[in-house]
Amino acid sequence: MDRARLHDLLARVQSGALDIDAALALLKTLPFEDLGFARVDHHRALRKGFPEVILAQGKTARQIAEIAQRLVACGQHALITRLDEQKAQEVRATLPELRYYPDGRLGALGEPPVPPAGQGLILVISAGTADLPVAEEAAVTAELLGNRVERLYDVGVAGLHRLLDSVGKLHAAAVLIVVAGMEGALPSVVGGLVDRPVIAVPTSVGYGASFNGLAALLAMLNSCAPGITVVNIDNGFGAAAAATLMNKLSR
Repeated sequence: MDRARLHDLLARVQSGALDIDAALALLKTLPFEDLGFARVDHHRALRKGFPEVILAQGKTARQIAEIAQRLVACGQHALITRLDEQKAQEVRATLPELRYYPDGRLGALGEPPVPPAGQGLILVISAGTADLPVAEEAAVTAELLGNRVERLYDVGVAGLHRLLDSVGKLHAAAVLIVVAGMEGALPSVVGGLVDRPVIAVPTSVGYGASFNGLAALLAMLNSCAPGITVVNIDNGFGAAAAATLMNKLSR
């Protein structure tokens, strides 16, 4: 249940096109639906602007499928994160209409929202090709949450001319998500070039002293470029969710 559907429901009750008992039946799963193993938050879209997202990690294929089915049955789009290919095949056995995005390890069911007219662009930038899984998690998530998204990949500081060749793209974006491992320097470079929100995503890519992304995380938290927001290591989804909320303000 999102704001538009609730508004339509109340308008139909007000006009007499829908009686109160029928409206109550449609609202019976608010604010949540208890499945025994999960309490599905059907109120999330009304509060946040997008539905509850399913984290596949730690869940069985049956649990994922049942939660997704309930979200879609209530008119919402189901997004599944951290979905590996084997588990995606198991979910698809129950839900053949599941769409799978292997690069970002994402699954989706139902129709995602259409980006509203006049909404700003989210640009997802990756330092290296090894960062693509996290960058694609961010990019596809942002698209499925109803944003216009463009990608600019493999433009890290080891060859900065590759980034400078696309400065126009940086300035055209309303929000920028910058994904980098190793020393995590790219968000600072981008943050020094634009006057838009920059969301930095450290990845666990790198050799020993990168400490599975900790070095990049600390570098981004200590950036001298003002206005940079940092999410957790490998958290492309979190970056896309934050970028979506920021992007709403760009209209």
